[in-house]
Amino acid sequence: MAKKFTASATQLQADPVYGSKLIAKFINCLMLDGKKSVARKVFYDAMGIVEKRIKDCPPNEVFEKAIENVKPALEVRSKRVGGASYQVPMQVKPNRQRALAFRWILDGIRGKKGRPLAERLAAELCDAYKGEGSAMTMRTNVHRMAEANKAFAHFAW
Repeated sequence: MAKKFTASATQLQADPVYGSKLIAKFINCLMLDGKKSVARKVFYDAMGIVEKRIKDCPPNEVFEKAIENVKPALEVRSKRVGGASYQVPMQVKPNRQRALAFRWILDGIRGKKGRPLAERLAAELCDAYKGEGSAMTMRTNVHRMAEANKAFAHFAW
């Protein structure tokens, strides 16, 4: 059966505060159980905290730079060749880069407990903006795996 693509990219409306589709998409990924108003509140509270912490840059630019820093350029994919599985390093498509960046940031904030979600999100975004934090660690690990397996790059399909 052919893969069915939805019109989510065309239907997605920019967020009301910053006018950014990237932020609207992130809010959708942050949302649990269809509670978009809760996700929006958490995100905008986090942006308020980011604004206080990083004064020289507007919070939406901090967010975009953080996402840009976390996006992986390479990843390893499994490929079976003659009964053996190889971890083959491959380029990552832009949509997948964004999805992985979102996922790693959300995993990082959901993994930590004890503080409100908005504070954890603000901390993770500030860390990613500076090139640190758990999401950046994930990216580094993925890049390290790709580097270690570059001998199998000729299996890329």
